[in-house]
Amino acid sequence: MRNLLFVVIWVCCFVTVSEAQTVKSPNGNLQLDVSIKNGVPVYALQYKNKPVVKESTLGIQLKEETKITFKDTGVGVKQINKYDLTGGFAITKAETRQFDETWQPVWGEVKNIRNNYNELAVTFTQASTDRYIILRFRLFNDGLGFRYEFPLQKNLNYFTIKEEKTQFALSGDHKAFWLPGDFDTEEYSTVTSNLSEVRGKMKDAVTENASQTTFSPTGVQTPLMLKSKDGLYINIHEAALIDYSAMNLNLDDKNFVLESFLTPDARGDKGYLQTPCQSPWRTIVVSDKAGDILESKLILNLNEPTKYTSTDWIKPVKYVGVWWEMITGKSTWSYTDLESVQLGVTDFVHARPSGKHGANTQHVKEYIDFAAKHGFDAVLVEGWNVGWEDWFGKTKDYVFDFVTPYPDFDVQELHRYASSKGIKMIMHHETSSSVRNYERFMDTAYKFMVANGYNAVKSGYVGNILPRGEHHYGQWINNHYLYAITKAAGYKIMVNAHEAVHPTGLSRTYPNLIANESARGTEYESFGGNNPDHTTILPFTRLMGGPMDYTPGIFEMNLSKLSPTNTSHVNSTLARQLALYVTMYSPLQMAADLPENYNRFLDAFQFIKDVAVDWDDTKVLEAEPGDYITYARKAKGTNNWFIGSTCDENGRTSNIAFDYLDAGKKYIATIYADAKNAHYKTNPQAYTIRKVIVTNKSKLAQYCAPGGGYAISVIEARNDNELKGLRSL
Repeated sequence: MRNLLFVVIWVCCFVTVSEAQTVKSPNGNLQLDVSIKNGVPVYALQYKNKPVVKESTLGIQLKEETKITFKDTGVGVKQINKYDLTGGFAITKAETRQFDETWQPVWGEVKNIRNNYNELAVTFTQASTDRYIILRFRLFNDGLGFRYEFPLQKNLNYFTIKEEKTQFALSGDHKAFWLPGDFDTEEYSTVTSNLSEVRGKMKDAVTENASQTTFSPTGVQTPLMLKSKDGLYINIHEAALIDYSAMNLNLDDKNFVLESFLTPDARGDKGYLQTPCQSPWRTIVVSDKAGDILESKLILNLNEPTKYTSTDWIKPVKYVGVWWEMITGKSTWSYTDLESVQLGVTDFVHARPSGKHGANTQHVKEYIDFAAKHGFDAVLVEGWNVGWEDWFGKTKDYVFDFVTPYPDFDVQELHRYASSKGIKMIMHHETSSSVRNYERFMDTAYKFMVANGYNAVKSGYVGNILPRGEHHYGQWINNHYLYAITKAAGYKIMVNAHEAVHPTGLSRTYPNLIANESARGTEYESFGGNNPDHTTILPFTRLMGGPMDYTPGIFEMNLSKLSPTNTSHVNSTLARQLALYVTMYSPLQMAADLPENYNRFLDAFQFIKDVAVDWDDTKVLEAEPGDYITYARKAKGTNNWFIGSTCDENGRTSNIAFDYLDAGKKYIATIYADAKNAHYKTNPQAYTIRKVIVTNKSKLAQYCAPGGGYAISVIEARNDNELKGLRSL
């Protein structure tokens, strides 16, 4: 566990109760106003005197509850509770405090994170029911977080949420970077449009997925990135999603008001709560600089410190794996061509193998050898366990047991071989969304991992959730995801969950949640391709809540060379694939392509070998959502920096400085860049590599091809001999 650097004791005070409360951010740029209007709580937020959120209502709509009480005669009397927590309130108490601390994450983009806010806690009392709630607001220099709190009280104990009525009334028809609102998937391409255009573009935006449930022609997901016409960048999301349903936003496209729309359960209910309890934080990150959005740690700060007394077993990982070859169709997850299998019934030992199974012992050893030769930490293997023949699209409960390997996968031998090479193995648990089945086997599966040298698991939730009718982002399944993480921690196992709910900063509290998917990753390059601007948007949206296992590093863009039936093309230049290791932050980074493709481009592959996965500092050098992003990151415990830049289909010239380097020192910068004739479609593998000397006074103008970018390693020179033959930038 990292030590707290310092804490400034917070200052608390009670303020005079009135119909309006105002608080400002520590630097004074943000102002929050909270009041009552016709008995309804409302709030408004300004940034440098510009409206971010106009007057917006707050409240919780409760489901009618039937209560049976019995008289002395034994006759039952039915009472129906129709009271909502949406109106009839008065402010009865208000309390403010100031808070300032600096803490160190177990892993992250920076070594130190400052958590500095001014807080306003307002008690709203509903006299007609003798109920009260607290709305707690924390105003940071980079935005606002607020949540509903429900203290234990006589007339509010167990209750069911019908809907949360949180509004975000915007000041105009903002440019939005949005995904269709959905209870089961975030794996859509981001649409860039004005809010007024969402309705007209929704039909085309809803593309096919293994599990999906949209709810509105104007419903969108969070994180939602916005840009106002007067130059404000606004990001709306949530933090600390625990024991609650995930939030979508429903848009009133005539008045530009967004309202929360929670994920329901199979019965249509939005949540079951018992006091004392609270909602997740609703977050608004805002600035007049796009880079400030990317550097914000507001969502992490709204989560609790780590629950673990020891975290030395949680380590950032760079890995390779038997995965991309299955995604592209070169090999298969399944061992046989049988169309129907049953665990404990199907005889896999005597079944005829298909000859295409990727997860066989000899082949996995080749990946282990490659990882060891090039300094990687681990190897992921998918398709090792029985049951893959008929897992997809079936509502099978007993689908995998997570411990029984196919006949050609020798678990013990691979454990021995990997250990002899200093390589860890990463387990794969595809649940097929049979959640009850996963919980049935979870302890057994984690014990199996420990016994065979696995300290990390990639879990998956493809398909419709079992029990039937539940959604991927409802309260019940969100509790399952957290259960899996905390259960894994008991075995000192790190978790990388795919198809799970959008991250909300829980990695601060549970740092063994080392990554998530929860968006369209590299695999979609094999399913028709991601848009060229995809990686210029994801850091502003998906990555706001936590790191993504994006699986970059594809060098062969023509996928028909891997599988003749795959006509997809990776929409990126090779140089940009290198840049993604810096721009798509994750402490879990995969070199996703096949070893034979890396062997063709070993000079470019060197950057993947060199780049760090844990950082002491991060700078956003350039940023505009949908157009380009350039990051510089300082590797943990070193004086070395790595730079990555990604751009959209238009290409550009990037202009950066190196003023963050130490004064008086010289560095060797190795620049991996697009060639002049590079293009993500027609010439993606055209790149150049050059080495130059840089100092903190150096500047660089670097060409980025359409769909391209560049990557730079900046290594401190140890002596003048290392600089011989090199020119200054």
